[in-house]
Amino acid sequence: MSKSYRLLAAFAAVSLIAACAKSGDQGSAPADASGLTTDAQKFGYAIGVDLGKSLQPVKQYVDVGALKQGLDDISSGAAPKLDDKAREEVKNTVAKKMQEEQLAQRAEQAKKNLEEGDKFLAENAKKAGVKTTASGLQYEVLTEGKGDHPTDKDRVTVHYKGTLLNGETFDSSYDRGQPVTFPLGNVIPGWTEGVQLMTVGSKYKFYIPSKLAYGERGAGVKIGPNSTLVFEVELLGIEKDQPAAAKGAAKK
Repeated sequence: MSKSYRLLAAFAAVSLIAACAKSGDQGSAPADASGLTTDAQKFGYAIGVDLGKSLQPVKQYVDVGALKQGLDDISSGAAPKLDDKAREEVKNTVAKKMQEEQLAQRAEQAKKNLEEGDKFLAENAKKAGVKTTASGLQYEVLTEGKGDHPTDKDRVTVHYKGTLLNGETFDSSYDRGQPVTFPLGNVIPGWTEGVQLMTVGSKYKFYIPSKLAYGERGAGVKIGPNSTLVFEVELLGIEKDQPAAAKGAAKK
């Protein structure tokens, strides 16, 4: 079941609740809040507000007059003007249309993000102190530490802040007040490559092209498709990978 269809199904469920609320009180709707005297009126109004808010993302697909008519027909006991099959067909049709439009919008956004990222990286590479690796990863040394470099088999502990090209922060261990520890081989390629350049006590700034980040899929709400990301990373510690023999001995 597509996301769009689930959304439409949710709207249908809320509509039924609203209809039930309305059937509990056959009086005319109050003109203002002062007329909301019974629990049935207040409940019906509250559900109506919830429904209205839920419809905001897809309001261009919904005729509010027809929606009200559907509620009125159900609450009054009148036969629906569309039978079960017709209602399912139109919900599927609109859900498909919504999905196609969302995919088109995402493709356009992916193209725009890739172009903006390429332009940014081309200009950024010219700045003093910025180095570019063979993969296209860019980095800048803010503070240089000492000691060993981690490998992609090790676990590392870091503090970091991630931002979009517009400067918006999408994630930050500093904001949470807690560093994170993870296997270096289990993160995005830009991190796996970049953190291996660091030593404990180092703080680097990484400029990660989308192909070394989350690519066309993006991540979460804020990281769109083909987004170039900027990270400030501070390497706090390394847990070296133990050879297999040493691991076996440690368990005895």
